[in-house]
Amino acid sequence: MKTVDLSHTISTETPVYPGTEPPVFTTPCTIENQGFTEKRITLFSHTGTHMDAPSHILLEGKSLDRFPTERFLGKAAVINLIHIDHGKIERYDLSQYEPLILKIDFLLLHTGWYLKWGTDDYFKKYPVLTSAAARWLAGFPLKGIGVDMISVDRTDTDTYPIHRVFLQNEILIIENLTNLSELPDKIFSFFCFPLKIQDADGSPVRAAALISESFFHDEA
Repeated sequence: MKTVDLSHTISTETPVYPGTEPPVFTTPCTIENQGFTEKRITLFSHTGTHMDAPSHILLEGKSLDRFPTERFLGKAAVINLIHIDHGKIERYDLSQYEPLILKIDFLLLHTGWYLKWGTDDYFKKYPVLTSAAARWLAGFPLKGIGVDMISVDRTDTDTYPIHRVFLQNEILIIENLTNLSELPDKIFSFFCFPLKIQDADGSPVRAAALISESFFHDEA
């Protein structure tokens, strides 16, 4: 088996959602002074590759610590959407994949936007699902939707319609994924465990795919 790391590294340089403060790292304990190293990390709960809980948007929504661990892993597939140049992911862009979506727990949308990570363009004009497309996906028994963008909604929204569609159905949202081009066009195992924080509205995750070695042998 081979793993593919789908998470960005969190550092003081990590791009953050507009209006959010970047991570702060200090080292109050050092090997020289205390005999061990320990860092103090200050960051918002939706920093880097992270997961959104229903409580992120919904007053009565469930927090991440209330979900069982099996909700954070399962079968996944990636849909290649890098050809989209009109800023919207329509239902017709997805409908051909219905037989595949019925077999999986997590759907990952590959737009190629993660290649803009660290630039101003990462926050501009990225493709988002239309409300109709989001409602269609919410009709499947999915555990989560993953994207390689800063958000499933535009950054200038104040209503977060796409978040609401998924989170009202307790479909978790994973944002800021990376390396989606390294994934195969077949079903693979996906893991995205958040920190177990009380009342967590969100959490950074270490998202990864587990892929059979036979795929890579076949590609050689």
